[in-house]
Amino acid sequence: MQILVEVPDELGLRLAPMHDRLPQILELGLRGLNANSQEGFSGLADVLEFLAHLPSPEEILAFRPSDDLQAEVQQLITKTKGEGLSVSEEQRWQQYEYVEHVVRMAKAQALLKLQTA
Repeated sequence: MQILVEVPDELGLRLAPMHDRLPQILELGLRGLNANSQEGFSGLADVLEFLAHLPSPEEILAFRPSDDLQAEVQQLITKTKGEGLSVSEEQRWQQYEYVEHVVRMAKAQALLKLQTA
């Protein structure tokens, strides 16, 4: 699909060298916007704060989400298999997926660091 977007000149100059990566940039931007939405963000802020403190590889590998966050995710999984998710629940699910992806990447990097040390 082709989409025509008008952007400020400064942004256009920054994006021009990356024209072949625009779909990826837009996808990451949309994920970031979804993750920044405060509605239903309970528990995820703790995960992001943990990672922001640059924990050791061992701490990253040992990290587990809070019981409350695990319960919320399980509730959404159950609802997905049954009646389906509302729009706001789908947005929360996307937030959880995004943060889970970030945590998995951090754990993979932590494991690599420990294996090469």
